[in-house]
Amino acid sequence: MKRATITQAKNQLSALIDRVRHGETITITDRGRPVARLVSALTGGPADSEGRLARLERRGGLRRATAPPPKALILRKLPKLKKPSGVLDALLEERREGR
Repeated sequence: MKRATITQAKNQLSALIDRVRHGETITITDRGRPVARLVSALTGGPADSEGRLARLERRGGLRRATAPPPKALILRKLPKLKKPSGVLDALLEERREGR
């Protein structure tokens, strides 16, 4: 995988996109730290997603369900917020309640 700085990416974008068209993945770095990745937009379909899931499963990053979720879980109503508030307030409230 090739790496390019933000400055290089700005100055050589056409050349980098040409490399991506030919199958390469380009990592864009800012002061040596990866911040973005250029990948082909032509990949990413169902087969690619399945491959990504398989890699995560092999690494232990996820565990696939062996059975469908219980019907009670699917039909369960979501709790209503006590007051109109932001997402952060709702998250903090859920943590306080131990949900």
